[in-house]
Amino acid sequence: MAPADHDAHASYVASGFASKIGWGNKPALLLIDVCNAYWTEGSPLDTSSNPASKAAPASIGRLVAAAREGRVPLIWTRVEYTEPDMSDAGVFFCKAPLLKVFQKGNESGLEDWVEGLEPKDGEIVLPKRYPSAFFATDLNTRLQLKGVNSLVICGVSTSGCVRASTLDAMCFGLRPMVEFSLGADTTPKERRRH
Repeated sequence: MAPADHDAHASYVASGFASKIGWGNKPALLLIDVCNAYWTEGSPLDTSSNPASKAAPASIGRLVAAAREGRVPLIWTRVEYTEPDMSDAGVFFCKAPLLKVFQKGNESGLEDWVEGLEPKDGEIVLPKRYPSAFFATDLNTRLQLKGVNSLVICGVSTSGCVRASTLDAMCFGLRPMVEFSLGADTTPKERRRH
């Protein structure tokens, strides 16, 4: 849904919260948790019954291809827990026990990358334990070392991990741009509006 189509948009504009931050000159692409758990039937996290979600991997694939062609740094995150009792998930595990699918060594295949959407050599793979890709990771340092000042963010769980990473990116002084992964049946104009 485009911001202007949202019921609260007019009040957002009136309150002064609808300004744009614009782009910097050195972008990177942050891919949040693009793994099988979200598109595999029987997974507790399966979203593939939603047509927009089902179309997301193809859309993400086009974004990845464009970033690689433009030699934009790619950063892939994956949720990963190493403690047998899931204690490294903290209270997040109390809220979402289904996170157990990301426990290292469970070998369900749900934690694996989506076929065709795998990191290549030289691309950063960042394990994380919490929603934000910045929390308890060295992501900000890595981005600073590369001179990145804009971050295109896409992936899974817009209201959770994508949102948390976007907010933290802004707090670290980056210019975050969220790419909603719409299906191929949307027009370029519709895709730009998001």
